[in-house]
Amino acid sequence: MAEDLVLGLGGTVDYEIRWDAAVLSALAAEYEIHRDELNSTTPIIDERALVVTVLAFLATGGGGERFVLSSEIIERFAARFDTAVTLGGTGVRAGIALDRIGVPTVQHLVSIDDTVRRLLPRSMRVVSSATRDTLDPHLIVQYPAGTTVALADTTVTAPAANRVILANDAPNREMAIADGLGDALAGAAAFLISGFNTMQDAALLDRRLDDLVAAMQRLPREALVYYEDAGFYHRSFAADVRRRLLDRIDVYGMNEDELQEYVGRPVDLLEPEDVVAALAEVHALIPVPALVVHTACWAVAVGPAAGRHRASLESAVRTAATRYRVGDGCTPADLDATARLPRHPGGTVVVAEVERRMPSAGVAGYVVDVARPTTIGLGDTFVGGFLAAVPAAARIAAEVAVARALDAVTPTA
Repeated sequence: MAEDLVLGLGGTVDYEIRWDAAVLSALAAEYEIHRDELNSTTPIIDERALVVTVLAFLATGGGGERFVLSSEIIERFAARFDTAVTLGGTGVRAGIALDRIGVPTVQHLVSIDDTVRRLLPRSMRVVSSATRDTLDPHLIVQYPAGTTVALADTTVTAPAANRVILANDAPNREMAIADGLGDALAGAAAFLISGFNTMQDAALLDRRLDDLVAAMQRLPREALVYYEDAGFYHRSFAADVRRRLLDRIDVYGMNEDELQEYVGRPVDLLEPEDVVAALAEVHALIPVPALVVHTACWAVAVGPAAGRHRASLESAVRTAATRYRVGDGCTPADLDATARLPRHPGGTVVVAEVERRMPSAGVAGYVVDVARPTTIGLGDTFVGGFLAAVPAAARIAAEVAVARALDAVTPTA
């Protein structure tokens, strides 16, 4: 029986800065940045443009991913803050979440260096297309709700917590598919596809999709394929990917930012009518067996196969909320503690109405109140939690839990 969880397609080295509004205020003063300049789509050609972009997201409480002209800009900005070096990428962070409950994964990587070798959990096996060591860090800026930054002419205050990712990562932009991916997929119970959002060459994307489709011929028929959307640098590329892969995707996931990008308007995530209309519109565009949208307030699967994934949604919401509470170092005990928290009342109302109005399954989020939440990697961790309920993963996790319990009660010599 196929049991492996194969997660891809690319991992990253992340520079997570410790938020400091005073540093941003000083930069806004140094660069004489005014309120009417804030634009989250401005080309990031220097540090000033990077600051403008971060502040534009902060002013709306938004999040997203943006391309930076060079990694030197990222290095310069990050050097102004206390910075933690971590591993990122949807597959890697999902794998880290699974590692915490004892479930091993196979990671497809397109880049590697000593930082990756040092930080990657030992439970992960690697299939890599990298031919040499490279380091192209992703800058992760997470800001808390209510933080205020002074501009040259006014102030801006974040209405919600969120995160911004900024990078110039050639290996992930090129997304070479490893020769060994097909062999890895032959034993897969599930396959996670993500990462095409950073590509910028349409012809190269088409070739990479050829390679991926060829490798996927080795997938067992019963294997679950999960595709996680993301902020495409070129939005038209998202349609190109769907055109090639949609007939093999079982679950298509996205967050609220991507939902709103698809419908082309803001969506009130606590207004049931608005949510139902947006979900129906996006599912008509992406007619997969289960379209999953995850937010802080609720997670919903829409489509004919949605009902099969209720347990996965519950696992995913609990895992993401736990990362929000405690960060990367979460334990099974932390997951249990999250499960005892109250559910989001507005999310409960939305889920009930969505389930009444359309073929769907949903789970309300948890009410989590912590002083320093982790907003980085929540969507990635959600995916890891979702895959934790795949039968093969759930069985392994249960076996590990039993072994840990026995160890806890077995006296030592």
